[in-house]
Parts: sequence; C-alpha cells; structure tokens
Amino acid sequence: MWIPIIHTEADLGSMKASVRRLYVRRAGERGWDRRVKAVEDIWRTIRAQVQALKLDYSRVRLYQDGLPNCGHEPEIVKGLAQSGSQNHQLLQELMEKGATVMGTESPELLLEEYQLARKTLGTLGASQPDGQERLQRERSLLILEKRDRYIAERISQTLKPGETGVLFLGMLHSLDGLLPQEVEVTCLGQIPRPPQRTRVVRSGC
Repeated sequence: MWIPIIHTEADLGSMKASVRRLYVRRAGERGWDRRVKAVEDIWRTIRAQVQALKLDYSRVRLYQDGLPNCGHEPEIVKGLAQSGSQNHQLLQELMEKGATVMGTESPELLLEEYQLARKTLGTLGASQPDGQERLQRERSLLILEKRDRYIAERISQTLKPGETGVLFLGMLHSLDGLLPQEVEVTCLGQIPRPPQRTRVVRSGC
C-alpha cells in the first residue's frame, strides 16, 4: 500500500518550533491550528482505510518515509509513537498485528537533508548572496531524488514474492519508473489480484 502522507507536528522533531514560527508568520495562529486539525483528519482517514484492509500481516513489510536503515527501526517507531506521531502509532499497531517494519532510508541522506533544512529555515527572511536560494532549492531536489532511488532499491532488495509492501511516503516523493517490473503496484480501493507476485498497494491514485 503506497500511502501519500503529510507529516504531523510530532514528526518534525527538533525543527517543530522553527516550522511552527514560520507558518504562523505567514498564516497566523488560526492558520496553524487549521493545518494541525486538517493533518489529524487526514491521518484518521488513513488509519480507517488501512484497518479496513484484509491483509495477512505476517506477510506484510512496512516501509516508512524518514525511517533510517540502521538496525534500530522498531525502537525508533516506538519512540516517535510515544511522542504523539499518528504515523508511527499506526506503524506500531500494524507491527503488533504481525507486520515487519523495514529500514527504508539512507541515514547519510537523511542527515544531509536535515542539515540543509535547518540551514534553509535559519536564513528565511534574511538577505542572501545572489543565487543562494536557488542553489539550496536545487540541492534539496537532488537529495530528494537520491532518497527516492534508495527507497526503491530497499523495496527491490527486501520485498519477497507473495509479500505486500506498505509504503508511507510524503507527497513530494515519486518512485515512478524506479521499481522493478515484477513489483505490481495497485491502488487502495481497487480489488487486488491474488498475491502471485510481489505487490505494493498504492493509495491516493
């Protein structure tokens, strides 16, 4: 299941305060409150859709935007779930049903993107050298492309025939053309064929 997601306030970690200040500056406190409520509503819908699926969770692998391939994935999910992340609370629920959580992203690329995001947030509203903003934007897009390729490679390497991959992925990402042909991508809401081949079910198509 390929589920386009929007990150909640709890998912922002140490950048939460900076992102909130920037959003409030542009949209006001009420605008921020509306955004928080809208994101919560989206996650309630996602949870209901996932819970309605009839999956054999012993044959489900969970892939998560922002979850590093590091060997400590369950602990990371548990910690973020306890911090209030609805995304990771849902992951934990699915793990309790028997699904296996997978390290999905390159730790090095995540760190590179985090450092760039902090730098970008720190310079917003300040004068910058000519072309600096454009360079930061181009670097961000390049990192995103590298992350997408890494995610696709992780799925290709770890998803076995007959298994279902459940992928929670931010809306800016795209794996189009990156997954091997033997990985069948279907949309949530369609009636899937029997799992004769590896399947990644996609939501929001």
